[in-house]
Amino acid sequence: MPETATAIAAAHRAGALTPEQTVARSYERLATHRDPAMFISVRERTEAIAEARALPKKGDDLPLYGVPVAVKDNIDVAGLPTTAACPAFAHTPKRDATAVARLRAAGAIVIGKTNLDQFATGLVGVRSPYGVPRNTFKADLIPGGSSSGSAVAVAAGIVPLALGTDTAGSGRVPAGLNNIVGLKPSLGLVSTFGVVPACRTLDCVSIFALTVDDAWTAVETIAGHDAQDPYSRKRHFGVPGAMPTRVRLGIPRRGQRLFFGDRDYEAAYDAALALMVRLSCVIVETDIEPFYETARLLYDGPWVAERTIVVRSLLASDPEAIHPVTREIMLSGLRPTAIDAFSAFYRLEELRRVADRTFDEIDVLALPTAPTAYSVAQVLADPIQLNSRLGTYTNFVNLLDLCGLALPAAITPLGTPFGITLLAPGGEDARLAEIGRVFHANTELPLGALKVPQPIPASA
Repeated sequence: MPETATAIAAAHRAGALTPEQTVARSYERLATHRDPAMFISVRERTEAIAEARALPKKGDDLPLYGVPVAVKDNIDVAGLPTTAACPAFAHTPKRDATAVARLRAAGAIVIGKTNLDQFATGLVGVRSPYGVPRNTFKADLIPGGSSSGSAVAVAAGIVPLALGTDTAGSGRVPAGLNNIVGLKPSLGLVSTFGVVPACRTLDCVSIFALTVDDAWTAVETIAGHDAQDPYSRKRHFGVPGAMPTRVRLGIPRRGQRLFFGDRDYEAAYDAALALMVRLSCVIVETDIEPFYETARLLYDGPWVAERTIVVRSLLASDPEAIHPVTREIMLSGLRPTAIDAFSAFYRLEELRRVADRTFDEIDVLALPTAPTAYSVAQVLADPIQLNSRLGTYTNFVNLLDLCGLALPAAITPLGTPFGITLLAPGGEDARLAEIGRVFHANTELPLGALKVPQPIPASA
């Protein structure tokens, strides 16, 4: 049975498999996987199968012909509740978010809505009244967040594609912790119409997939200007070709590499860089401190007020309905003044110029997706500091308008997935895909947690 979206769509076109059979398999796998915290709501099986059966018989013009997908529950799907993992906030939309509508127009079948850190605030995956989705490799490990359910649904093979969102790393950290691909597109490339905002000026709809090729097919499907979204942009994002030679790969200087004592992750990062060198990349040590300073602005600066805007009425009327850690963060958004905001805006512009100069000297940044991994128990005992550490290499990305591609890189001796993330200036999404598809193939890692070999792309 095919596992990737590309192979599934091809099998449907060839008549080797029907979309109804594939959708039915997703429901069967969901039932046997027995993770009640993965999805917040699931469509009726008969309804999804009927939609699959109604697809055209050939589907030659449908890139995701009959491919089952999952959608993070801060993104609207018509007829299913949107909760943002907060029951008091729930509402049932009458229309799909733009990204969902485009997936469906390409032949995809929505299975259900996945769990998340409440209001997409967190990188851990444990801040939800609907439970903690299980990491697909280690039961005691956090799944990563905020797009926890979407990531584990793909890694477990329930669906080959899922939508998440990414403001501070929510579409990358859970990918890294579950051995899958996480594509965070350039700002404005994918419409956020129909998405519950986290930080509206920084939010992205992201994609989880088993392979880079699948992720790219999905982003091509959902990208494009949307007049309904004031933050949508008409921007070029390229078409991936062969991997270029002598890519200048920026990495942190030795004294700036943060792993918080995790020697396995540090060794895995060194091994990933060695593989990049074998693939003809050139390593360039880079001063990453300005990127770290930018990252600190996201939660220590005024942007946290954007998160507060979404829940201000709930904070006033029913604060106990909000997860206590999330509530603490949202309340901190009431403190910044207009003076604080403009001071931070000015500093960010200065840091953007520094980042621009950095990318004059390199083509791509290659960083650990996360500096370490924590257990659920560790995060529950220290929710703020450990979450902050997980954002070391992710929190600055949207503030600097970078695109990102999180890639599986290794499984540590303890059985924990480790990933790297490639970053480039906005609009250079295709360059990341060119490098990432070849790197991923050469890791020879299995697809997600399926223990199935990945298909080798032609250019690898």
